[in-house]
Amino acid sequence: MAKKVLIIDDDPSIVSYLQDILQDAGYATAVATNGLEAMDKLESEKPDLITLDIEMPEMSGPKFNRALTKDGKAKGVPIIVVTGHMGLKYTIPNAVAEFDKPFDKDVLVGKVREIIGK
Repeated sequence: MAKKVLIIDDDPSIVSYLQDILQDAGYATAVATNGLEAMDKLESEKPDLITLDIEMPEMSGPKFNRALTKDGKAKGVPIIVVTGHMGLKYTIPNAVAEFDKPFDKDVLVGKVREIIGK
């Protein structure tokens, strides 16, 4: 069974791109357009890894991360930050990697493989 990545991003073009490159690399994907929606999907989707944007409506990346930490539903699920706001010093202290948009798809997929395998 393919490992699953939950993509949390409000930009449809980034979501589509991440889905394409991750599915081409053999991963299953699920999508949430903000942190609130992602909280609902955690239980049903049971992701092996999360890619997380910082700036989103409803619930930002940092707020989602705090809720995730308190909730415990996805304890231990690694988070990779994929954002266009790296320079603004938003922090996700438990992130295992951070990528600034635009990112190198091969480097990102390589990092996913390194973290959760194939």
